[in-house]
Amino acid sequence: MKEKFSIVKNLKIFGVISILLCITGLVSLLALPFGINMYNLAIDFAGGTQIEMNMHTEVTAEVANEIAKLVEEETGVKPEAPVATGENKDVVMIRSTSLNSEQRSAVIEAMKEKYNLTDDDLNKNEDVSASVGNDLKKKAFISAIIAIALMLVYITFRFEFTSGLAAVCCLVHDLLVMLSVYVIFQIPLNQNFIAAALTILGYSINASIIVFDRVRENLKTSRREIFEQTAEKSIWQTMGRTMNTTLTTLFTVGMIFILGVSSLRDFTLPLLVGIISGAYSSIFLASSLWCVFRRKFKKKI
Repeated sequence: MKEKFSIVKNLKIFGVISILLCITGLVSLLALPFGINMYNLAIDFAGGTQIEMNMHTEVTAEVANEIAKLVEEETGVKPEAPVATGENKDVVMIRSTSLNSEQRSAVIEAMKEKYNLTDDDLNKNEDVSASVGNDLKKKAFISAIIAIALMLVYITFRFEFTSGLAAVCCLVHDLLVMLSVYVIFQIPLNQNFIAAALTILGYSINASIIVFDRVRENLKTSRREIFEQTAEKSIWQTMGRTMNTTLTTLFTVGMIFILGVSSLRDFTLPLLVGIISGAYSSIFLASSLWCVFRRKFKKKI
């Protein structure tokens, strides 16, 4: 089989592209043990102030923006995008970096005056300790490690160990690309990151499995081909399915990014990048790395 462009043979090109995409995320991780934080840590991880008030009416995107401006005017601190909670979306949650008692009182009084509220409408006024955020970071890291380890076991059981290694490399690649986005665009790093990261892990591994499954099928009928040729053929055979799935998902998430409130945009932007990265790694890296690891470990079927 002769293709106009060989994906497997041009792994070095795609590898360089991947390094450029991942380097910011990798550097940001390596800098953490030295006390250098390149992330925009939200209250979930860094600790801070949380104020919750009952507005007695639905908190729309417009109202949430008004409240954010009010908090910034009163304290000089730009808060996270206020979030509407409660069954009727009539309770607003305001979160920001730590505010002193005077600043919090100023925000509460301004809210009461602007929206005709009373002391009884104040549901919560507290500081979230940074130690809680540290515990959350540990749990997020452990969750990612466990997810990747279990996927390695699953891929090894279904295919072989070398394909599992290739899949894990792709997963790490996608997470580093995602972290790069958080650093470059200074997106608040909060609990949404955990949800987005685990979503991308699942999406990426599924796309890789589709290609790996086609490789396994072709190996049964193409015994005269070398493994690299079979992998190349399989990539092109599954290209349409991968692209269709990616574009469909991108369209859905893209609409949420365009039409959603600011808090949703902070979640969907990394998700959009992660989906693209997952498709990229599944097409241009996964099978090619499988070939490399197979040669290195001299694994033969």
